[in-house]
Amino acid sequence: MTDPAALEILKNALLLERRGQAFYAKVAEQASSPAVKDFFGLMADEEGRHIDALSDQYRAYLRQGAFLELDTPDGASAGFATSVLSDRLRREISAADFEAAAIGAAMMMERDAVRLYGDRARATADPDERALYEWLATWEAGHLEFLARVEREVTESVWNDNRFWPM
Repeated sequence: MTDPAALEILKNALLLERRGQAFYAKVAEQASSPAVKDFFGLMADEEGRHIDALSDQYRAYLRQGAFLELDTPDGASAGFATSVLSDRLRREISAADFEAAAIGAAMMMERDAVRLYGDRARATADPDERALYEWLATWEAGHLEFLARVEREVTESVWNDNRFWPM
């Protein structure tokens, strides 16, 4: 028997991930810098991986009334920040540009995802469902941490370039 709350969370999670993927893909398409295009393209790809995992879980839950045992590596996003953070990316994002504004919007989406997944992981008694949402919350928290770091570094760079420091 399926739990209506579990189905609702799965549907909301899929919607959140699809919106994130569409957003990141659009920013990648519109970015003028190759490094920024690559970064947002990677983010869109990562959201696609989340969609695939959630879709598999949704189908299994509808058919069997149970979540699948999680079949994803632990720490999936551990190398994410170091693999995409580069001086070139920081140089090519300006705090006043569209891409920098997109970083702020992306941070809000990632915060929402972390909250949704974390709340559900704490609320469920199903160990497979908990594992899924803990994995997703950790992955999204990694994205959020990385985005916050990029935003902080870009902001500090603009402050330095424009001498916004007290005299």
